[in-house]
Amino acid sequence: MGFYLFQGSYAPAAIKAMVEKPQDRRAAAAKMIEAIGGKLHHMFFCFGTDDIVALVEAPDDKAMIAGSMLVGGSGSMSAGRTTKLISVEDAMAAMKAAQDAAPSFKSALD
Repeated sequence: MGFYLFQGSYAPAAIKAMVEKPQDRRAAAAKMIEAIGGKLHHMFFCFGTDDIVALVEAPDDKAMIAGSMLVGGSGSMSAGRTTKLISVEDAMAAMKAAQDAAPSFKSALD
């Protein structure tokens, strides 16, 4: 299972619908994420460019893409992006792999 940060902006029609009929979008998101085999850890409404941010745990990239496609295809979002999050342990392993491979790399600046 991996972690993903989803950031999104609601379409004007979705905002209008939520104002006219307030609704718990976290419950709807959690149900969809569970259907793709994942878990919604946190969801927040926010100020700024994005209307919501969510921390999602999903089995793999394909499952997260499926969730993104469901949300994107619904018409409720005007924009969204997903960032794959990397654990400190995986980042450390990548740093070690880069260190090991460093002698084989010649920079364009060399």
